[in-house]
Amino acid sequence: MAIVSNTVGYLDGGVLLEAFFAFDDSFDGRRPAVLISHAWGGRDEFVADKAKKVAELGYVGFALDMYGKGILGSSPEENSALMQPFMADRGLLQKRINAALYASRLLPWVDDSKIAAMGFCFGGLCVLDLARSGADVKGVISFHGLLGAPESLPNKPIQAKVLALHGHDDPMGTVEQVQAFEQEMTDAGVDWQLHAYGHTMHAFTNPKANDPAFGTVYQANADKRSWLAMKSFLEEVFA
Repeated sequence: MAIVSNTVGYLDGGVLLEAFFAFDDSFDGRRPAVLISHAWGGRDEFVADKAKKVAELGYVGFALDMYGKGILGSSPEENSALMQPFMADRGLLQKRINAALYASRLLPWVDDSKIAAMGFCFGGLCVLDLARSGADVKGVISFHGLLGAPESLPNKPIQAKVLALHGHDDPMGTVEQVQAFEQEMTDAGVDWQLHAYGHTMHAFTNPKANDPAFGTVYQANADKRSWLAMKSFLEEVFA
Protein backbone atom coordinates (compact mmCIF):
# COMPACT_ATOMS: atom_id res chain seq x y z
CA MET A 1 0.00 0.00 0.00
CA ALA A 2 1.29 3.42 -0.97
CA ILE A 3 -0.89 6.42 -0.19
CA VAL A 4 -0.40 9.22 -2.70
CA SER A 5 -1.64 12.71 -1.87
CA ASN A 6 -1.69 16.10 -3.55
CA THR A 7 -3.76 19.25 -3.88
CA VAL A 8 -6.01 20.33 -6.74
CA GLY A 9 -7.43 23.74 -7.49
CA TYR A 10 -11.03 24.29 -8.56
CA LEU A 11 -13.48 27.15 -8.89
CA ASP A 12 -16.82 28.26 -7.53
CA GLY A 13 -17.60 31.18 -9.79
CA GLY A 14 -14.63 33.50 -9.37
CA VAL A 15 -13.45 31.98 -6.08
CA LEU A 16 -10.32 29.81 -6.27
CA LEU A 17 -10.53 26.83 -3.93
CA GLU A 18 -8.00 24.12 -3.16
CA ALA A 19 -8.79 20.56 -2.12
CA PHE A 20 -6.43 17.98 -0.66
CA PHE A 21 -6.89 14.46 -2.00
CA ALA A 22 -5.38 11.05 -1.28
CA PHE A 23 -5.63 7.56 -2.76
CA ASP A 24 -3.86 4.20 -2.67
CA ASP A 25 -1.90 3.84 -5.91
CA SER A 26 -1.51 0.07 -5.47
CA PHE A 27 -5.15 -0.23 -6.51
CA ASP A 28 -5.84 -0.23 -10.26
CA GLY A 29 -8.81 1.50 -11.80
CA ARG A 30 -11.38 3.92 -10.50
CA ARG A 31 -12.81 3.67 -7.02
CA PRO A 32 -15.44 5.41 -4.87
CA ALA A 33 -14.69 8.86 -3.48
CA VAL A 34 -15.53 10.44 -0.14
CA LEU A 35 -15.72 14.21 0.13
CA ILE A 36 -14.54 15.48 3.52
CA SER A 37 -15.83 18.85 4.71
CA HIS A 38 -13.83 20.78 7.30
CA ALA A 39 -14.89 22.44 10.54
CA TRP A 40 -15.25 26.20 10.94
CA GLY A 41 -11.51 26.90 10.85
CA GLY A 42 -10.97 25.86 7.21
CA ARG A 43 -9.28 23.02 5.34
CA ASP A 44 -6.59 21.99 7.82
CA GLU A 45 -4.39 19.03 8.73
CA PHE A 46 -7.28 17.36 10.55
CA VAL A 47 -9.25 16.77 7.34
CA ALA A 48 -6.07 16.04 5.36
CA ASP A 49 -5.38 13.24 7.82
CA LYS A 50 -8.95 11.98 7.40
CA ALA A 51 -8.47 11.96 3.61
CA LYS A 52 -5.43 9.71 4.03
CA LYS A 53 -7.32 7.39 6.36
CA VAL A 54 -10.18 7.21 3.85
CA ALA A 55 -7.61 6.34 1.16
CA GLU A 56 -6.43 3.44 3.34
CA LEU A 57 -9.97 2.07 3.16
CA GLY A 58 -9.70 1.87 -0.64
CA TYR A 59 -11.47 5.11 -1.56
CA VAL A 60 -10.34 8.51 -2.82
CA GLY A 61 -10.38 10.97 0.07
CA PHE A 62 -11.19 14.50 -1.12
CA ALA A 63 -10.83 17.15 1.60
CA LEU A 64 -12.76 20.03 0.09
CA ASP A 65 -12.38 23.75 0.66
CA MET A 66 -15.31 25.98 1.60
CA TYR A 67 -13.42 29.26 2.13
CA GLY A 68 -10.76 29.72 -0.57
CA LYS A 69 -7.19 28.67 -1.23
CA GLY A 70 -5.01 29.17 1.82
CA ILE A 71 -7.75 30.71 3.96
CA LEU A 72 -7.67 29.42 7.54
CA GLY A 73 -8.96 30.89 10.77
CA SER A 74 -6.62 31.12 13.76
CA SER A 75 -9.07 31.98 16.53
CA PRO A 76 -12.72 31.39 17.39
CA GLU A 77 -13.48 34.93 16.26
CA GLU A 78 -11.81 34.43 12.87
CA ASN A 79 -13.41 31.01 12.45
CA SER A 80 -16.84 32.44 13.18
CA ALA A 81 -16.32 35.26 10.70
CA LEU A 82 -15.36 32.76 7.98
CA MET A 83 -18.32 30.50 8.66
CA GLN A 84 -21.00 33.15 9.15
CA PRO A 85 -21.63 34.09 5.49
CA PHE A 86 -22.51 30.45 4.76
CA MET A 87 -24.74 30.17 7.80
CA ALA A 88 -26.54 33.32 6.70
CA ASP A 89 -26.87 32.19 3.06
CA ARG A 90 -27.41 28.47 2.80
CA GLY A 91 -27.84 28.80 -0.96
CA LEU A 92 -24.23 30.01 -1.09
CA LEU A 93 -23.20 27.07 1.09
CA GLN A 94 -24.93 24.56 -1.17
CA LYS A 95 -23.45 26.11 -4.30
CA ARG A 96 -19.94 26.02 -2.81
CA ILE A 97 -20.05 22.38 -1.74
CA ASN A 98 -21.60 21.32 -5.05
CA ALA A 99 -18.57 22.90 -6.75
CA ALA A 100 -16.42 20.49 -4.73
CA LEU A 101 -18.59 17.56 -5.79
CA TYR A 102 -18.16 18.56 -9.44
CA ALA A 103 -14.37 18.87 -9.00
CA SER A 104 -14.10 15.45 -7.34
CA ARG A 105 -15.85 13.78 -10.26
CA LEU A 106 -13.09 14.99 -12.60
CA LEU A 107 -10.29 13.14 -10.82
CA PRO A 108 -9.23 10.19 -12.99
CA TRP A 109 -9.16 7.76 -10.04
CA VAL A 110 -12.78 8.44 -9.05
CA ASP A 111 -15.76 6.29 -9.96
CA ASP A 112 -18.16 9.20 -10.33
CA SER A 113 -21.18 6.94 -9.84
CA LYS A 114 -20.05 6.19 -6.26
CA ILE A 115 -19.49 9.34 -4.21
CA ALA A 116 -20.31 10.00 -0.57
CA ALA A 117 -19.50 12.89 1.74
CA MET A 118 -18.65 13.34 5.40
CA GLY A 119 -18.05 16.43 7.49
CA PHE A 120 -17.14 17.62 10.95
CA CYS A 121 -18.96 20.34 12.96
CA PHE A 122 -19.68 23.07 10.37
CA GLY A 123 -18.63 20.49 7.79
CA GLY A 124 -21.34 18.17 9.04
CA LEU A 125 -23.90 20.83 8.21
CA CYS A 126 -22.25 21.28 4.81
CA VAL A 127 -22.64 17.62 3.83
CA LEU A 128 -26.20 17.54 5.14
CA ASP A 129 -26.90 20.55 2.94
CA LEU A 130 -25.25 18.76 0.02
CA ALA A 131 -27.89 16.08 0.47
CA ARG A 132 -30.61 18.71 0.93
CA SER A 133 -29.57 20.28 -2.38
CA GLY A 134 -30.66 17.07 -4.14
CA ALA A 135 -27.09 16.15 -5.11
CA ASP A 136 -26.51 12.75 -6.68
CA VAL A 137 -24.43 11.21 -3.89
CA LYS A 138 -24.80 7.79 -2.28
CA GLY A 139 -24.62 8.91 1.32
CA VAL A 140 -23.61 11.68 3.73
CA ILE A 141 -22.18 11.38 7.22
CA SER A 142 -22.26 14.18 9.78
CA PHE A 143 -19.81 13.98 12.68
CA HIS A 144 -21.01 16.23 15.53
CA GLY A 145 -22.53 18.45 12.86
CA LEU A 146 -24.94 21.32 13.08
CA LEU A 147 -28.32 19.87 12.16
CA GLY A 148 -30.66 22.77 11.41
CA ALA A 149 -32.36 22.82 8.02
CA PRO A 150 -32.30 25.91 5.78
CA GLU A 151 -35.35 28.08 6.40
CA SER A 152 -35.57 29.91 3.09
CA LEU A 153 -34.68 27.31 0.46
CA PRO A 154 -37.15 25.07 -1.36
CA ASN A 155 -37.11 21.42 -0.39
CA LYS A 156 -35.49 19.16 -2.98
CA PRO A 157 -35.70 15.37 -2.97
CA ILE A 158 -32.82 13.94 -0.93
CA GLN A 159 -31.19 11.12 -2.87
CA ALA A 160 -28.52 10.24 -0.31
CA LYS A 161 -28.72 7.95 2.67
CA VAL A 162 -27.95 9.95 5.82
CA LEU A 163 -25.94 9.07 8.93
CA ALA A 164 -25.67 11.61 11.77
CA LEU A 165 -23.13 10.87 14.53
CA HIS A 166 -24.02 13.00 17.52
CA GLY A 167 -22.87 13.65 21.06
CA HIS A 168 -25.84 13.49 23.43
CA ASP A 169 -24.42 16.37 25.51
CA ASP A 170 -23.57 18.58 22.51
CA PRO A 171 -24.75 22.11 23.36
CA MET A 172 -24.74 22.96 19.64
CA GLY A 173 -27.19 20.16 18.91
CA THR A 174 -29.96 20.34 21.46
CA VAL A 175 -32.64 17.71 22.00
CA GLU A 176 -35.10 19.97 20.18
CA GLN A 177 -32.75 20.35 17.21
CA VAL A 178 -32.17 16.61 17.06
CA GLN A 179 -35.90 15.94 17.11
CA ALA A 180 -36.48 18.51 14.37
CA PHE A 181 -33.76 16.89 12.25
CA GLU A 182 -35.26 13.44 12.73
CA GLN A 183 -38.67 14.75 11.74
CA GLU A 184 -37.22 16.53 8.69
CA MET A 185 -35.53 13.36 7.47
CA THR A 186 -38.63 11.26 8.15
CA ASP A 187 -40.94 13.69 6.35
CA ALA A 188 -38.55 13.70 3.37
CA GLY A 189 -38.66 9.91 3.12
CA VAL A 190 -34.91 9.61 3.69
CA ASP A 191 -33.11 6.40 4.68
CA TRP A 192 -31.61 7.97 7.81
CA GLN A 193 -29.81 6.99 11.01
CA LEU A 194 -28.76 9.00 14.05
CA HIS A 195 -26.28 7.54 16.53
CA ALA A 196 -26.10 9.41 19.83
CA TYR A 197 -23.10 8.86 22.11
CA GLY A 198 -23.67 9.28 25.84
CA HIS A 199 -21.56 11.63 27.98
CA THR A 200 -20.24 13.16 24.76
CA MET A 201 -20.02 16.83 23.76
CA HIS A 202 -19.26 18.68 20.52
CA ALA A 203 -16.07 18.03 18.49
CA PHE A 204 -15.67 14.57 20.02
CA THR A 205 -13.44 13.34 17.16
CA ASN A 206 -10.83 16.10 17.58
CA PRO A 207 -8.03 15.23 20.05
CA LYS A 208 -7.25 18.94 20.41
CA ALA A 209 -10.76 19.76 21.64
CA ASN A 210 -10.59 20.46 25.38
CA ASP A 211 -12.90 23.36 26.24
CA PRO A 212 -15.81 22.13 28.37
CA ALA A 213 -17.09 25.67 28.88
CA PHE A 214 -17.47 26.07 25.11
CA GLY A 215 -18.85 22.54 24.76
CA THR A 216 -15.99 21.03 22.72
CA VAL A 217 -14.33 17.98 24.30
CA TYR A 218 -12.56 15.01 22.70
CA GLN A 219 -14.12 11.65 23.57
CA ALA A 220 -11.96 8.71 22.53
CA ASN A 221 -14.66 6.05 22.69
CA ALA A 222 -17.11 8.10 20.62
CA ASP A 223 -14.31 8.88 18.16
CA LYS A 224 -13.58 5.17 17.67
CA ARG A 225 -17.21 4.11 17.56
CA SER A 226 -18.23 6.81 15.10
CA TRP A 227 -15.40 5.88 12.71
CA LEU A 228 -16.51 2.25 12.76
CA ALA A 229 -20.09 3.36 12.07
CA MET A 230 -18.84 5.44 9.15
CA LYS A 231 -16.89 2.51 7.69
CA SER A 232 -19.93 0.25 7.85
CA PHE A 233 -22.13 2.93 6.29
CA LEU A 234 -19.72 3.49 3.38
CA GLU A 235 -19.51 -0.25 2.72
CA GLU A 236 -23.30 -0.29 2.53
CA VAL A 237 -23.79 2.70 0.24
CA PHE A 238 -20.98 1.71 -2.11
CA ALA A 239 -22.04 -1.95 -2.39
